[in-house]
Amino acid sequence: MESTPKIGTELIKDHVRQLPATPGVYRMSDANGNLLYVGKAKSLKKRVNSYTKIVGHPRRIQRVINATTSMEFILTETETEALLLESNLIKRLKPRYNILLRDDKSFLHILIRKNHSSPQILKTRGRRKKAGEYFGPFASAAAVHRTLDTMQKAFLLRNCTDATFANRTRPCIQFQMRRCSAPCTNEIFPEDYNLLVKQATDFLRGNSSDLNEKLNREMQEAASHHDYELAGDLRDRIRALASITANQMVNPAHITNADIIAIEMISGVSCVRVFFFRGGQNWGEKAFFPRHDKDTSPEEILEAFLGQFYENKTPPGLILLNKQIAGNALLTEALSLRAGRNVKITVPSRGEKAKLVENARINAANALQRHLAATTSRKNQLTGVQKLFGLLTIPSRIETYDNSHVSGQHAVGGMVVFGSEGFEKNKYRKFNIKNTDMNAGDDYAMMREVLSRRFSRLAKEIEQEIAEIPDLVLIDGGAGHLSTTMQVLKELGLESQVKIVAIAKGRDRDAGREQFFLPGKKPFRLAHNDYVLYFLQQLRDEAHRYAIGVHRAKRKSATIKSPFDEIPGIGPIRKKSLLAHFGSAKQASGASLADLEAVKGLSKQTARTVYNWFHEQ
Repeated sequence: MESTPKIGTELIKDHVRQLPATPGVYRMSDANGNLLYVGKAKSLKKRVNSYTKIVGHPRRIQRVINATTSMEFILTETETEALLLESNLIKRLKPRYNILLRDDKSFLHILIRKNHSSPQILKTRGRRKKAGEYFGPFASAAAVHRTLDTMQKAFLLRNCTDATFANRTRPCIQFQMRRCSAPCTNEIFPEDYNLLVKQATDFLRGNSSDLNEKLNREMQEAASHHDYELAGDLRDRIRALASITANQMVNPAHITNADIIAIEMISGVSCVRVFFFRGGQNWGEKAFFPRHDKDTSPEEILEAFLGQFYENKTPPGLILLNKQIAGNALLTEALSLRAGRNVKITVPSRGEKAKLVENARINAANALQRHLAATTSRKNQLTGVQKLFGLLTIPSRIETYDNSHVSGQHAVGGMVVFGSEGFEKNKYRKFNIKNTDMNAGDDYAMMREVLSRRFSRLAKEIEQEIAEIPDLVLIDGGAGHLSTTMQVLKELGLESQVKIVAIAKGRDRDAGREQFFLPGKKPFRLAHNDYVLYFLQQLRDEAHRYAIGVHRAKRKSATIKSPFDEIPGIGPIRKKSLLAHFGSAKQASGASLADLEAVKGLSKQTARTVYNWFHEQ
């Protein structure tokens, strides 16, 4: 007779006996293999032993303990390493009961490349693959574009690609607009261009106190020698530099590099607002709404936020908070290790720093109030949808589908997802139509393929007990689309598990005259001023926008072809090597056989193929 698998405290007691009293990270999972919680400990034995009793823990941890059927452990050398690993695992695996930072995509940076004789200035996001000096983070694309625009006016650095730079024979329009010094055609001496690069770098580092004085002296000197064109150029550069700080709402006098972070809570919901100051300049701010239980304290949320927020970012030398956190010393050590220099985390009590933190707290409170108002409105909309279509519960996942094509060419399907927090863009899906036997523009056949692929996968996920079943599926179309959809669901045995509604545009495609089609019911309309109609139009329009965007991207990639695409044996990797070596297909087409053989990744036989192709053409 098989013994009953252990669960909860009984299972945890078995693990405690074998654990060492060393630092590490632990993971707790349920019977379905779903990750419940990730934690770190200075002593794994002591921390895990605390879970052998239910009492004394917050409700969410009690739920974790009761549901745990398996645990995994990773030993680390120090508690600091455990903290860094814990933050990484929480961000990557998103355990159900951890405090979770959401919407934390990588921030934009400004890069001044240093692997070229005439360095380029550009914006960049994500991994730091290119050699050079990075400045950031910037909280928004608008902040980056504004700063880059000003930097070009002030320092005249190029923003063109190396391939464009190498093929210029005369200055481009950027030079005519006095936004570039045109090093590509030697309109400026290399040493003078490098001086501009140094000035730009110093400015972004915050070491620009002497720059304005120097430019003013040069402007006065040029004017005294009646060189009014040069004096005018210097005047424009001075104005451009002044505009950077003039456009900023908060300008600290004694802070160069710091992040100001404040948390505010209302009714168990929190907002963390982060302000970025670099080089003495305000580079923007961003609001975050972490996921957590309502009874979690602000201090606990803020501590978890910091660990996850800096998991993929280099922290500045100073971090100012509005709440004291218990793990300040450990977090300081971990962030200093990540930054490669000392990092200080503090809660200021007076002076300029305290005013900055209070300003961040006020902004967090305002953002939270707007978020709660939007959440209430969203809940009302979802409740209206529930009543309109007779759903058993308020929908937490609505999927909307649409197709896009031009006469059947480059056909795609799009799925957008709306959840309790709004549109969940990381869950959007695109479907390239693969059926070549259908008639061109057969919208029903396209929808059949899209839905068959989507719901076949859902059926498998239901068997594995890992499915997110949509509460409502909205199809952009009429009775024919509804019929097609129901046939697909019936074939997969899902017709009773998924609620389907088709929404068709009214006569003359007027917004407000949409008809709704449900299985076994007559089509109906809603009043043109019904807030539920407006919400459903938003869902339909977002699916339409997404499908068209995917279609246009596919059509564009098909029309922009490289001569390399037609050469036998040249795939994406070799194409990339050729472009990296020569800069363009045009340059490669005129290359000698010896030059082609020198390309990394090309054999002599392949180089001969490329050479013959271009010369035979």
